[in-house]
Amino acid sequence: MNKLLLHFQKAGLNGFFLFMLVAVGLSWLFPFYGTAQSPLPLGLITQYGIPIIFFFYGVRLSPEQLRAGLSNWKLHLIVQSTTFVLFPLIVLLFSFLRNDPEYQLLWLGTFYLAALPSTVSSSVVMVSIAHGNLPAAIFNASLSSMLGIFITPLWMSFFIKESASAAEFTDVIVKLCFQVLVPVIAGFLMHRWLGRFSERHKTKLRYFDQAVILLIIYTAFCESFYGNVFSTHSLTEIALLAAVMLAFFLVMFGLMQVSASYLGFSREDRITILFCGSKKSLVQGALMGRLLFPNPVTLGVILLPLVLYHALQLLVGSAMAEKMARE
Repeated sequence: MNKLLLHFQKAGLNGFFLFMLVAVGLSWLFPFYGTAQSPLPLGLITQYGIPIIFFFYGVRLSPEQLRAGLSNWKLHLIVQSTTFVLFPLIVLLFSFLRNDPEYQLLWLGTFYLAALPSTVSSSVVMVSIAHGNLPAAIFNASLSSMLGIFITPLWMSFFIKESASAAEFTDVIVKLCFQVLVPVIAGFLMHRWLGRFSERHKTKLRYFDQAVILLIIYTAFCESFYGNVFSTHSLTEIALLAAVMLAFFLVMFGLMQVSASYLGFSREDRITILFCGSKKSLVQGALMGRLLFPNPVTLGVILLPLVLYHALQLLVGSAMAEKMARE
């Protein structure tokens, strides 16, 4: 049991996970302090924190690692296709829910979750726990995050255009470029000079990342609670949504397991495909969500499926990684 708890901690189910729950709880108890009307400059902090996070993400991208990982292209193809094609297509099968005002935002949030890249840290850690192909996991997680900067907004553009004017949509794209794309490119170009610095201070940078993410989650849910957006959703409906997210994770995990076995991948590569292809990034989801969905009142509801999926992928994924490690 202690060993399993240790693996939970390694996969990210630690202080950050608990603080995430606390942030949601505080937003329910004290919603005003995270709104735009609050005297606290929380929105301003996140506005400047986002490009800093993406800048150092670019700094951490090693050109040597990216070049070395290109050889196992079949594995990368199935992981990225699952992440950016299969996930969204499955959610599109339920697009009829968009016509129901009660479930419209939850469906949009689920589709946004499906369009996101894979998470980096927990994917790599779980592959390591299960004794998978670690270099391929590092490459895939990095590649997925990089592709997500372009592919996630592209997927969401089909639905943002429907609910926003041309001027609003253009403003979203401009903000996305200046707060995400430009910092990543600038950081990548500075890797030679700042790579070692970011490696030495990676713990401090991770705490900074997590603090900004927690602020985004807190302010998003504050706006939603303050605007009574959640009043139309009962606890039973939220529990049902959690069950749907769990089923979604297990279905994707099962599909990739069957596909990887059918295509003849080795055990190590199958493990990498399973854990890299089934994860979704809360970090990039929260950061880009604040830019893609400028209405702060609805952002909390849109992020709810992602928050639930994130918690479940850590809990279930850690247990599965432990089981595979014993096989």
